[in-house]
Amino acid sequence: MILNERDARHEHVLRVARQMMTAARTAPKGKGMDIVEVAMVTEEDIRLLSDIMVTMAEEKQLKFFLRDAENILNAECVILIGTRERAHALNCKHCGYDTCEERPEGVPCAINSVDVGIAIGSACATAADLRVDTRVMFSAGLAAQRLDWLNGCTQVMAIPVSASSKNPFFDRKPHDQQPAKS
Repeated sequence: MILNERDARHEHVLRVARQMMTAARTAPKGKGMDIVEVAMVTEEDIRLLSDIMVTMAEEKQLKFFLRDAENILNAECVILIGTRERAHALNCKHCGYDTCEERPEGVPCAINSVDVGIAIGSACATAADLRVDTRVMFSAGLAAQRLDWLNGCTQVMAIPVSASSKNPFFDRKPHDQQPAKS
């Protein structure tokens, strides 16, 4: 039997993505409180995510959402990492307020933000170790947050994953310089 890499690539990328999700789950968390959620988006849901990003580009007047919406269509899958809002009662002032009680509704606990960042770093390091391409995307994460794919999570970030001859998530042209689709 001969197995061409091109025929095995998709399943390999999905296997790596699952390992990325495990790496995000096992990443250190503030006070040991696990409020991080992780999921993988594939197939037609990537198209839905892209469509929402296009809508958000128009609403927010942010052209990079258009570029990123086109870009994630080159992904085999997209990993989502977000956090549930929970103050850690440390009164650390990292959020800009003297105490956790003074922090207004909607202002994220800084420790939650750090937890998401560490989980993202752990997931991306796993991808790099296994030689698949990624890019962290705020835009796709915000679209996934709008879709509530991580059920009430805030600060959602997205990581498209690919394995091709060139990383499709870097050296990108702004959307207004993209070639027209036929």
